[in-house]
Amino acid sequence: MSNIQGKVVLITGASSGIGEAAAKLIAAKGAHVVLGARRTDRLEKLVADIHAQGGSASFRALDVTDYADMQAFADFAKAQFDKIDVIINNAGVMPLSPLSSLKVAEWNQMLDVNVRGVLHGIAAVLPTMEAQGYGQVINISSIGGLAVSPTAAVYCATKFAVRAISDGLRQETDKIRVTVVCPGVVESELADSISDAAAREEMKAFRQVALTPDAIARALAYAIEQPDDVDVSEIVVRPTASPH
Repeated sequence: MSNIQGKVVLITGASSGIGEAAAKLIAAKGAHVVLGARRTDRLEKLVADIHAQGGSASFRALDVTDYADMQAFADFAKAQFDKIDVIINNAGVMPLSPLSSLKVAEWNQMLDVNVRGVLHGIAAVLPTMEAQGYGQVINISSIGGLAVSPTAAVYCATKFAVRAISDGLRQETDKIRVTVVCPGVVESELADSISDAAAREEMKAFRQVALTPDAIARALAYAIEQPDDVDVSEIVVRPTASPH
């Protein structure tokens, strides 16, 4: 039996991309997935698809930048299953631009979603996991959390922060497993949020060699299904043909 079987797995940003792929795969392996995102029409369809395949899934509208909403999402999951085994803090945005473009509102959006969203997710589940004596926090960083590139200074800063927060949490607990997954280039809708025209075209070229979200979903499943005394601390997944 898989170590995923029967686990309650919360996934933020579950309406597309990595979050959607992870929901399908982890549910297929026997977990109860609880899905959060702003686009509830997509979540409703995803949950229906998982149910059609014999899986267990539920959803709740979620804005990760709102701590009260994140806490309500975690409470929603706990009310259904009386435990929380895993949270995958996946929600993220990537409106790239040169710093000289002064897109301050977009910088703040990245900080709110990519950093505060992760902190809110941790805060919402940590008391439950500590009381249980077990649990796993999985945070999605990026290869942008390993090295900085032009137009991505603020985005990379947020993903460096995700790695720092994760390692801090790992060192502070001997009960909870903490995993960081750093995807390379993945097919997603993130590039659609780039308002700077030059950065948007550069990213389209950059993404000509890209993984499908399923590749990251498999990495997430691998981290979850290890025995409880094994913490897969960090996974970097890149396309074989990509130099980045």
